[in-house]
Amino acid sequence: MKNLSILQSAFIFILFLTIAFNTQKIAAQGCVAIKGNATTCMAIHPDSTNVSGWQFAASGRYFRSFRHFSGTEENKQRLIQKTEVINYTSIFDLSLTRILNNRWSVMVDLPVSNNVRSSLYEHGLVNGTYVKKERHSTRSFGLGDIRFAAYRWMLDPVKSTKGNIQLGLGLKLPTGDYDYKDYWYNVGPGGTKELRTVDQSIQLGDGGTGITFELNTFYNFLKNFGAYGNFYYLSNPREQNGVRTYRETISPNLANEAIMSVPDQYMFRAGFNYSFNYIKGLSLAAGARLEGIPVYDLIGGSGDFRRPGYIWSVEPSVNYDYKKITLFASVPFAFARNRTQSVTDKENSVTRGVHVQGDAAFADYTINIGISTRF
Repeated sequence: MKNLSILQSAFIFILFLTIAFNTQKIAAQGCVAIKGNATTCMAIHPDSTNVSGWQFAASGRYFRSFRHFSGTEENKQRLIQKTEVINYTSIFDLSLTRILNNRWSVMVDLPVSNNVRSSLYEHGLVNGTYVKKERHSTRSFGLGDIRFAAYRWMLDPVKSTKGNIQLGLGLKLPTGDYDYKDYWYNVGPGGTKELRTVDQSIQLGDGGTGITFELNTFYNFLKNFGAYGNFYYLSNPREQNGVRTYRETISPNLANEAIMSVPDQYMFRAGFNYSFNYIKGLSLAAGARLEGIPVYDLIGGSGDFRRPGYIWSVEPSVNYDYKKITLFASVPFAFARNRTQSVTDKENSVTRGVHVQGDAAFADYTINIGISTRF
């Protein structure tokens, strides 16, 4: 993993993450960073400026998923037997926000991701039998799905200084490669390697044109103590993107998972934050965070291959404002993970007459760091 170590060092050095608030008042430090989608955050605090301007943020997220869950139960034998799949994911974002006034703003977000997936079963397992049992890696790197969004604070910032609600509506475009390929080993004729589509979890995009909805809110109980809440939902009306998964070559029982689904995604977070009177610009926050992929989409079909599920985390974060620059860091730690039963799992349960529920690998924690500036 030499290349990965270089990437991680660069990642930490550049200090990526969040569009945060440059204000002395407590406000929600909200942001969402869901795999395969742009990292986005709520716009600048409404009472921090009454003139138009620009805000630029460089942001990023890193996690290592390796704990396999089917439902809420962890399959610990995968770690003991060393058969676990390990995903190393780094997502970088460059976002530019135009502040129109203290109520309206528009944003564009460009994500770039680098992924490494290490596994056994994709490299030699043919029709349920290993030709060779060897661990190999597939990789993907490039631009993800670009997103545009418009935001509005619903209450007059001049009158509503203790709290406010912001709504956002956006459009996600299928700019990321959703048919990225790399070599699978021991799967070609005579056990040779073959160029195939990488796993859905490390594809750069999902192939769908999506609609995003956001709700961000904050309330100040005291001058330096308040609460925040953020909700994000990506609706992907397209059911599947036509890209082959090759899962039917691993096992004939997975014939209905041969094509990739285009799933919805969601995020919710809420908590409290506190600013220090004796250290100007420094604030701490702590709350709960929920991220996931639903079994059924809000609009459109939900068939073909996806790994639905969700992860609950406790999320401590720190924020520091200096003039027009904001530094941010958070590390959500998982305390509950659930790989829910997919549509294809339910179909296979009926066909085979037994309960079928696939698994998915989850991370223990996520590292988020970043910087933003106004000009």
